[in-house]
Amino acid sequence: MIKWLLVLAVVVLGYVWWRHQRQAEGAERAARQRPAAPPAPAPPAPMLRCRHCGVHLPANEAVRGTLGPYCNDEHRRLAEG
Repeated sequence: MIKWLLVLAVVVLGYVWWRHQRQAEGAERAARQRPAAPPAPAPPAPMLRCRHCGVHLPANEAVRGTLGPYCNDEHRRLAEG
């Protein structure tokens, strides 16, 4: 009788150890498969004010004139002559 209890205890301990190993491998595999963090968003573009009409627009869309930024070529032409 004691022999069967010892065999049962070894089998149960082996099963518990096997389950623990599988869970550890699964967690490790999941950590490796996680996607990288998304890139940080780009900082906002500086805003400029049109010297003719006062409209604010991003610096990369502004038309540069000798007196400053404008929202379009017509306003640059009207303001600068």
